[in-house]
Parts: sequence; structure tokens; C-alpha cells
Amino acid sequence: MRVLSLFALLLVSSARADELSYNRDVRPILSDNCFACHGPDKNQRKAKLRLDERDVAIARKAIVPGKPGESALVARIESKAADEQMPPPDSHKMLTAAQKTILKRWIAEGAKYEPHWAYIPLKPFRGEAKPSAGAIDHFILERLKREKLAPSPEADRVTLIRRLSFDITGLPPTWAEVQAFAKDDSPQAYEKLVDRLLASAHYGERMALFWLDLVRYADTIGYHSDNPMPVWPYRDYVIRAFNANKPFDAFTVEQLAGDLLPNATIEQKTASAYNRLLQTTEEGGSQAKEYEAKYAADRVRNVGSVWLGVTLGCCQCHDHKYDPFATKDFYAMAAFFADVQEPAVGGRGPGTPLATPKQEAELKKFDAAIAEAKKALKAEEEKFLPKQTEWEKTAKNLPANIQNILKVEKRTPKQTNDLKTFYLGQLAETKPLRDTVAQREAERAAYASKIPNCLITQAGPPRTVRVLPRGDWLNDSGEIVQPATPKVLISTTMTQPRATRLDLAKWLLAKENPLTARVFVNRAWKLFFGAGLARTLDDVGMQGEAPSHPELLDHLALEFQNGWDVKTLVKAIVMSKTYRQSSKPRPELAERDPANRLLARQNRFRLDAEFVRDNALSVSGLLVSKLGGPSVKPYQPAGYWTALNFPPREWQNDSGDGLYRRGMYTHWQRSFLQPSLLAFDAPSREECATERVRSNLPQQALVLLNDPTYVEAARAFGERILRDGGKSPAERIDWLYRQALSRSPTADEAKVLAEYVAKQSKDYAANEAEAKKFLAIGAKPLPKDANVAELAAWTATARVVLNLHEFITRN
Repeated sequence: MRVLSLFALLLVSSARADELSYNRDVRPILSDNCFACHGPDKNQRKAKLRLDERDVAIARKAIVPGKPGESALVARIESKAADEQMPPPDSHKMLTAAQKTILKRWIAEGAKYEPHWAYIPLKPFRGEAKPSAGAIDHFILERLKREKLAPSPEADRVTLIRRLSFDITGLPPTWAEVQAFAKDDSPQAYEKLVDRLLASAHYGERMALFWLDLVRYADTIGYHSDNPMPVWPYRDYVIRAFNANKPFDAFTVEQLAGDLLPNATIEQKTASAYNRLLQTTEEGGSQAKEYEAKYAADRVRNVGSVWLGVTLGCCQCHDHKYDPFATKDFYAMAAFFADVQEPAVGGRGPGTPLATPKQEAELKKFDAAIAEAKKALKAEEEKFLPKQTEWEKTAKNLPANIQNILKVEKRTPKQTNDLKTFYLGQLAETKPLRDTVAQREAERAAYASKIPNCLITQAGPPRTVRVLPRGDWLNDSGEIVQPATPKVLISTTMTQPRATRLDLAKWLLAKENPLTARVFVNRAWKLFFGAGLARTLDDVGMQGEAPSHPELLDHLALEFQNGWDVKTLVKAIVMSKTYRQSSKPRPELAERDPANRLLARQNRFRLDAEFVRDNALSVSGLLVSKLGGPSVKPYQPAGYWTALNFPPREWQNDSGDGLYRRGMYTHWQRSFLQPSLLAFDAPSREECATERVRSNLPQQALVLLNDPTYVEAARAFGERILRDGGKSPAERIDWLYRQALSRSPTADEAKVLAEYVAKQSKDYAANEAEAKKFLAIGAKPLPKDANVAELAAWTATARVVLNLHEFITRN
């Protein structure tokens, strides 16, 4: 049972008597408790009563504006009789006393309805124009003043650079960078840091990670055998797009309809791989019609989640119970993708080669050389054709199939050609020319093999799409539908006679559609505060939580819509004083606002799974910072893929650089996600993941202690300590802390670690075999002159620090 959230109660209790809002205070109660039976879904509606429409509710006397005592709704929620009480007992829902008070007060005040906040068009803020960073602080401070709360002071310089580095690049700052920022007392120091990080190529990797979660990017097909599929160039496209600050409207159009653009570039075709990222099947017994329905539904769900933040998937079988979307809307959206050419079962193919113009020119050179070699060969062979008849009479030791042809008096064209080919192919006189042709062809094949392949979208005649009653793919009685957008939002972009994916993309970006900008801004805010202004990132509909600062969300969304500039949005957020606040707890906030919805401080949260690994590799010196390229396979337990069949396979650890690439490049096996990433809550990406959970489990400590990646990182870090950290244990411990945590240890920390490293040194010196066994973990070779006992001791010490909460926490 959903009840009014603590945040909503906080809002209501702090509001003035004239501030009760239908969207903020009333709709959540009705949506949670009443709309399932008295809302948009006509199939589930009881007593022909709709409480989501004011006129109907008033006509049925459920609500009598200004007169709660005469309103049937009030009588029902106050009733003790089981056959009259609302919500009914069998619904397992119950209104709290506070919720009943709100409903009665709302009716007494006139029962004013409002359009749902997410669907209201964006309007400029009525007030003094401010730069975005200033606007953020304006809205936050205004709210804090009303709550009689003060913001937190700015965080210290070390905290700020670590926070910014992780938030913008997903990587820690070096100690040299920390020192440089701490010593820079110029007024522009912070902004210079922001600009430097935004210009980093790692910014694109950081931003791409959250986008890949949304679009359910993976390296495998998901269903049944979960075999590989070639789509990694799409991942690299996303990284390049964020780094180049490609406007979000172009980013959207290219993904949904890049293949439909005039003279589509390789980049745009690669972007269209978005439409191919869904799960598919190769199972021989699968029904093509069933999987066509599955693929159509998947695409509607994903577009609804990624760009609109709504749960359109609910409409696959029935009209939405809470939001103004009908079943027909669902299938009309699916019709946009009916032109995507793909096999319903199997036959996915190797993908399309993505040759650059330079590579295309090289391939043409190879083709010309092959053609020239073949021309020379043919000219020489023609000299020997008159001698074929004589050869046929005298040839010996021939293959059985050729002997059989020779016995035939009246040969078929195929037999004649086979005989001629064999004859010419065994001529010693033309062998040098045949070898030349083979060499040219081999050279072309070798060059072409380096050109990446990718599943891209190719349009063709659209399939027929009809409404499937209750989602039943066997039922062909439903109405045939054409591509169309939900009627709740105005559509001015559709073309005739049939709308396309390009029209859909333009509709998502139209000024009349406020959802796309609101949803993206809300999710971007989450990246830098740990939670969105509206916390339900996957649902801005009536079941979602209203934004804590709606005017701020709309201000940022409107600015974003006017240019679709992602870097400008990010910079505005991180330049704000709100972002720069300390995250230290304050007693008054713990009592008044434990979830920090009012943003009187910053938040602390664990790094995403990939960044936990990247952080360890970075401080150890092992990280290979190359951008892009095919997915890699770092260490994974043997036998983890035992259950994978059709065909059976085993994970083969990479070698060299492939072991030390950033986590986002790890091969993404949907059904068996790489366990180190899984332990830190990376999603399978079978569906859109708008938000990752953050668990805190003993298993995670075991991963940091025992996973070969982290043990090897600790060893490489240990080598750095011995090489660069000074001579004494105290110097080395201080150096270790500065490299890993950007600070010196406290006296107690230094004492504990000094005792620990002394004990480890003694133990390993007495058991060198154990030291060697410990240091043998990982592919990196040991330094030839290594003191194994000393290195093992400092490796163990480094491993302790890599396991600290502080090390894997963003702040």
C-alpha cells in the first residue's frame, strides 16, 4: 500500500492555508487509492465513476465543491461499513488520517483540479532573469527560507575536486591535480576546474554510462542462447556524441531515425543501431509472430521510458489505469517501428560494415587491383582454351567429379563450366597470375576485417500493426493502426500518408511536448545529486512523485529545450552553490528533511559499479585510458558460463590492455553479467534501467578483497608505494592515502596501518612461498628485482585502503 510520502507531508505541513495543490497534495492520494477503479481504464472502472475528471466526479455527486459534508467521496472514506468503505477492504489500501484531512480540505476549498504537472507546457519563469547556476540557487534558497532552514557551507577544496572528478569523468583526481586546485586562490579556480573536466574525453564515457543503461545497450541478444551481437560502435557513437556536445535533439533524431535522414552519414547510421538494441531470439522453435509482438512492445516501452518517462508498457493489454494513455496509443506508437527490417527469429547476421570515406577509398583501390589481376589472368587463360579438348583426351588422375563429367557426351552448362574452371585452375603456366589474384583478394579481406560491423537500422515496407486484445499475439481481430502519438500531448510533426520514425523523433522534441526536456533534466540532476528533483525517474506520470522544486525543474527544462545543450546544463548544475555544498550531516536536517529533498546539503553515495573498478585501476596505475573499440573481457571466474548453451562457451580472459580498460567497455552478457559489476548493482540491461539500486552487502567487500582485478590493482599500487612513496613506513602510508583518498591519514589510521604492515612484513618474510602465491594473482609480471615479502606486505596494506567505504564513495 502506498501512503503519502514523508516529503509530501512535509510540504503540506509547511504550506500556507492557501497553498493546497491538487497536483502536489491530492492527486497522489487519489492515484494510489482510487484511480485503479475510478480512473482512466474503462475496463476496470466501477460504478461508471471517474475521479480523475472533475466534471464526472461532480455530476455523480462524489464531489460537491465547497461542501465536503455533502460529498459522497467523504462519506465513503469516513464510513466504517465494509460494503461502503472506500478504498474497499479487499483492495488492501487504507487512507491515513492525514490523507483524509487533505481530501476534505481540498473539497472545502472548491475541489480545484489541475492538469498533471508533467504534461503542462513549459513556460518561462515569471521573475528576474538569472543565469542557470544562479537560478538554481535562487529556487533552492527561496524554498529553504520558507522552511526556515539555511544551506550548508561550501565543501572544502579536496572534497570539491574529488566530487567533480567522479561526477564528470567517473575517475579520481590525481594528487597533483588536488594540490594544484587547493593552491589556486583565483576567483576562477573552480570554473577552470569544471571546464577542464568537461573538456576531458572521459566526460563522454561518464555520460554515456547512464545513457547505455537507459537504452539497454548490451553485447548479446538476451533471449535463449544469449549469443553475441555486433553493436559496440553504437556505444562509441554515444561517447563521441557527449564529448562533442552534440545537441540532444540531433542525438535523438539520429538514434531513432538516422537511417532515414537524407544522405545519412556513417555516424547517423551507427546511431540508428539504437533500434536494434532490444533482446532477440535464435531459438529454432520460436513463433515469428510472437516475437514480432515482443519486439514491438519492447520498443514502445523503451521510447516511453527513455524520452517520455512514462509507463506506456502498461497499455499493451489495457488502457492505462492512472495516466491518459489508451491501448490504441501503445500500438500506434509501435507502428512507427514497423519499417525496421529484421528477422523475427534468428538470422541476425554479422551487421553492416561501417567504413569511413578513407576506408571506402582504400577498398576501391583493392577492388581495382583485384580487377586488374583478374583481367591479366583471363587474358592469359584465353590462350589455353583452344587446348582444352586435347587435354580432356589425355588428362589422368582427375577427381571423381571431373572424370564423371568427361564421360558425359551432352553436358549441362554447369558441367561445362565446372570442367573449364578445373582445367584452367591446374595450368602451371597461369599459376603466378592466379597467385597474384589470391594475394590481392587476401589483402582486401585482411583490410576489410578491421572495419567494424554493427547492427544498424534498415527501413523497408512496414509490417501491418493492429491492436492486440489483451496483448494476445494470436488474436488478429484488433483494429489495424497507423503510426500516431498519444493524444494527451499535441502532435504537429506527423506527415502523410504515413508518419515515420523521423516524425516520432521530431514530436519528442517539439515545443508542445514538455516531457522530453523535463525527463532528461531530471535524470541529469540525479547524476550530480544522487536523486532527481522528481525522485521516480522511471515514471513522471500520476503514480510518480512530484518534483521537490517544480519551478526549478521547469526553468532548467525550458533552457535545455532552447538549444538542447547538454554541457551547458551540466555546467550550470555543478557551478551552482547548491551543488558545492558540504554533505556533512546536520542534526536539524536529519529531523526535518532526512531524505534531503530540500537540498540544504549535498548527498553522499557509492560510486557506480564501473567506477568502483575504474577507481582501483586508476590509483594503481594499471588503467588503460584508451577510448572506444570492441568490448573486452577482464578477469571472470572459470565456469561462470557453464549454463550457456547453443553453443556452449567459456569466457576467455583478455590479455594485455584488454584487462585494464574502463569498466564500461567490459563485454555485457545480459544473462550472465560480469560478476564484479553485478556485485555493485550494475543492471542486466534486459530492459531500460532509469536508476541503479545501491546495495551495501558483505559480498562487495569480498569482491574488493578477492577479485583478481582488485588484488592485482593492490599489487600494482604496492609497487608504486615502494617506488615512489618514500623510505619509511610512515612516509609510505601518507603517500598511499594521498594517492587513494586525496588526504593524509589521521594519527589513528596511520598507527593502525603501520602496525598492520609490520605484521604482514614479518609473516611474509617467514613464508616466502605464500608471498609469491599472493603476488602471482593477475597477469602483470612481477618486477625482476622485487623483494617479495616487502611487496606482499604493501600489497596487503593497499588492499585494505582499496576496501574502505571512503574509497568507493563519491564525495
